[in-house]
Amino acid sequence: MQDGGKPDDRVEIVARETVFDGYFQVDRYRLRHRKFEGGWTSVLTREIFERGHAAAVLPYDPLADKVVLIEQFRAGALAAGREPWLIEIVAGILGPGETPEELVRREAIEEAGCEVTTLEPIADILPSPGGSSETLKIYCGRVDSRGLGGVHGLDDEGEDIRVMVCSAEEALALVARGRVGNACALVALQWLALNRESLRRRWTA
Repeated sequence: MQDGGKPDDRVEIVARETVFDGYFQVDRYRLRHRKFEGGWTSVLTREIFERGHAAAVLPYDPLADKVVLIEQFRAGALAAGREPWLIEIVAGILGPGETPEELVRREAIEEAGCEVTTLEPIADILPSPGGSSETLKIYCGRVDSRGLGGVHGLDDEGEDIRVMVCSAEEALALVARGRVGNACALVALQWLALNRESLRRRWTA
């Protein structure tokens, strides 16, 4: 499949079954695909982690030149033997019928207590295509950072999210020191480093 589910004649799916269906879902595929030098691979077995599709936003205040970051516990980081409290940007999984733009505006309020106005697309990526079908749309969102901070999140989702408001320079310094280990946040902050001045000119005109 490609382009949102259209058949791809370079791939033959022999079988597909759901082998786990809990908080997330795991599907097992048996498939083969065309090789660069011609012919087909043998039939491969691959388990694919189905966690839905996601969107994220880096809240940015162009007038104050500040970003809004969040920090929260991640079980996957703990399992990897890494620091489990990660510096991230606002993100979430798309609900039924929800657009990425609607999602990031909703999550910005829930996770950081801020209202996003203008959205600037950053990237549309596959975070881990070797084992997951997840897609991730990343945005930069214009916000007013005055008065933001504290702890946010939804109790019924077990969220305990600390909001960090810092200058763009401070945020980029965190990247340089290796303090940002979340790939989505790294993509967004590196994009801001490249586009910050032009973005400020457009958003403060």
